[in-house]
Amino acid sequence: MHVKKGDKVKVISGKDKGKLGTILESYPKKERVLVEGVNIIKKHAKPSQDNPQGGILSQEAPIHVSNVMPIDPKSGEPTRVGYEVRNGKKVRIAKKSGDTLDK
Repeated sequence: MHVKKGDKVKVISGKDKGKLGTILESYPKKERVLVEGVNIIKKHAKPSQDNPQGGILSQEAPIHVSNVMPIDPKSGEPTRVGYEVRNGKKVRIAKKSGDTLDK
């Protein structure tokens, strides 16, 4: 996958197009990611020990990885991802600026 947990991304399609967020979790087998503040759904919860009141909770749902693009660290715009071997390690680079996306 071209994005990892902790990456800043921009949503490029769907109902939340244009929103920015950080990846909270990634699910490589399902090709989906959980982005902070994107694709909010309502979940009806029964009363439990954690939530004695119950009620309707709002939470993020996963979206397909093809609907997000990482943010270029230099320009702050969405960019495509390239791969290079630097110092014997494969690293992700931003196509727009050439900077590394990995820390």
